[in-house]
Amino acid sequence: MCREIFRRARQAAPCVVFFDEIDSIAPIRGMEGVNAGTERMVSQLLTEMDGIQELNGVVIIAATNRLDMIDSALLRPGRFDKIVFVPKPDISTRLKILEIYAKEKPLTGEVNLQRIAELTDGFSGADMSAVANTAISLVLHEYLQKYSNPEDAAKHATEAHVTMKHFEDAVKKIKTQRDMKPGEKVTLSQYR
Repeated sequence: MCREIFRRARQAAPCVVFFDEIDSIAPIRGMEGVNAGTERMVSQLLTEMDGIQELNGVVIIAATNRLDMIDSALLRPGRFDKIVFVPKPDISTRLKILEIYAKEKPLTGEVNLQRIAELTDGFSGADMSAVANTAISLVLHEYLQKYSNPEDAAKHATEAHVTMKHFEDAVKKIKTQRDMKPGEKVTLSQYR
């Protein structure tokens, strides 16, 4: 697989090869839980990057949330030379993310996105998306419980509005989900 990726990249040059979650395919060799197949994958990746065949016009980029889990050989000069740290969004960025997700949604006038941005310190962009989507889902669940008949629901569609309380409840739900152990996340419904 790895050989084929680089063969195609050489043929398509100039191009960019992007490995998302590189830690999943190139973990530290010799670490507990890393099998022989995965170690061969890391070795093949290193061989392709060092190259018997040059990578003219091929740029390799990788992303990870777990730099500590990547085999250190990948971080040596000539491989992934530069490491760019992308921090979690600050308050103004969180506000902009909320504004994007709230655009054209039926918000009540009392919704204060600035306040929600303040309540979400340490949240990632994905967490902010989840907050907005969960707030909207909470409204939908309330609305569908109130008007279970499709004809009634259609007549009263303009009543479904996202309030500040929906956003606050969504923040609590997402915080709870972020703080859970991985095994617990599977059993909790996002919308309950």
